Amino acid sequence: MNFCIKSIEKWVDFSSIFRSAYMKVNLRYVIGISLISALAGFLFGYDWVVIGGAKPFYERFFAITGMPGLQGLAMSSALIGCVGGAGVSGWIGSRLGRRGNLVIAAVLFLSSAVGTGATNSFFYFMAFRVLGGFGIGIASATAPIYIAEIAPPAYRGRLVSLNQLNIVIGILAAQIINYLIAKPVPEDATDLIIQLSWNGQKGWRWMFWAEAVPSALFLGLLFFIPESPRWLAGVGRREKSMWILGMIGGEAYARSAWMEIEKSVAEQHTVKGPRSLVAAKYRPVVFLGIILAIFQQWCGINVVFNYAEEVFTAAGYQISELLFTIVVTGVVNLLFTYIAIRTVDRWGRRKLMMTGSAGLAILYLFLGLGYFLGMKGTPILVVVVASIALYAMTLAPVTWVVLSEIFPNRIRSTAMAAATTMLWVASALLVVTFPYLNEGLKTSGTFWVYAGICLAGFLFIYRKLPETKGKTLEEIEINPE
Repeated sequence: MNFCIKSIEKWVDFSSIFRSAYMKVNLRYVIGISLISALAGFLFGYDWVVIGGAKPFYERFFAITGMPGLQGLAMSSALIGCVGGAGVSGWIGSRLGRRGNLVIAAVLFLSSAVGTGATNSFFYFMAFRVLGGFGIGIASATAPIYIAEIAPPAYRGRLVSLNQLNIVIGILAAQIINYLIAKPVPEDATDLIIQLSWNGQKGWRWMFWAEAVPSALFLGLLFFIPESPRWLAGVGRREKSMWILGMIGGEAYARSAWMEIEKSVAEQHTVKGPRSLVAAKYRPVVFLGIILAIFQQWCGINVVFNYAEEVFTAAGYQISELLFTIVVTGVVNLLFTYIAIRTVDRWGRRKLMMTGSAGLAILYLFLGLGYFLGMKGTPILVVVVASIALYAMTLAPVTWVVLSEIFPNRIRSTAMAAATTMLWVASALLVVTFPYLNEGLKTSGTFWVYAGICLAGFLFIYRKLPETKGKTLEEIEINPE
């Protein structure tokens, strides 16, 4: 852990300006607890993507290859759980705290990993995937908030981005493990041959079981991190909140931060529950968060991870080449997420979001044209990889940073739950609609639709998203413009 903390200190590139402003900030402590909470992102990424590599094999095992309805249900079962998990995360988090939420997510990840690989029933396979989805929903709504609430403002963007970095590492880990576990598949293999092979009987199970190890590690480490000082302040535990703030930045930092937090939570009990989200004073920021959450999914890049088989098969790749190609996209995803960590507090959230949406619109135009002209192999792979790279350094991490920042303290948990719920609803719609778009408009037309969505997203961000870099959470609340 100490080696990881030292590496992260170098990666996030804290400048001398920030060091002079927050000289007493205990960076190792803050980075350490951020890394532990960001393991939720690792499990999120692994659980989210592992099914893509297992898909060619569990479909043969359960004999659903000719049943598109059941295929779609298997792929979207975790999404159902994501919506439910995100929906209840605000209610649980307001009562048990951010750390309590993460503990529940860890238990769900562990249970899902063991159960999904052990079952011989398609019904229970989906049930355990839904359980894992609940874990993803809770983790995705909670980990960014937790890190944002313990991070000093000068470092917040990079520290929250550690969660996205862990998501990407989890995605890559799932892709590599799937690639290493799966044995080569002959190009002329029939469904029956694949079903009776080691891949079809045992291999796909080990892909899911591998998640149990990091899940257990995450669960154990959670008992070594503190609760969010802002949540503690909101429930009246001033001394504990001050102690944690002191651990983060020293006595002077704790006093300064507490004064701002105290002002923010003074009105906390005047508006309660989900009704607060439709109050006139909060509607604009809640609407902004929900639209950004939906856009992060509808920008379309996640179809490459969820439907890698269809996307790359249309580009001429065989199943034997598929898992290696997916690993290539995962490596690129990781490298450019690292770049995002280096730039999010330099360039700002707004500029990166605008760059990502405009760039994806252009790349999708070319990608659709490539499919339309019947291009195969490397040209399509290059554009897909470029799209993943751009998404990884802009919309993927920065959306989570913005969502963790823009909501006021007194509605943060509920508003984040609402935004994350809509994110997963949007993701489910993306997964469900892609096969229909792909069949009706072909792959070329589908990516042109996503290009139009990205253009609309660019215009929305340009008009509505304020810059939040360098501000405390309370400053953003008081003066978001």
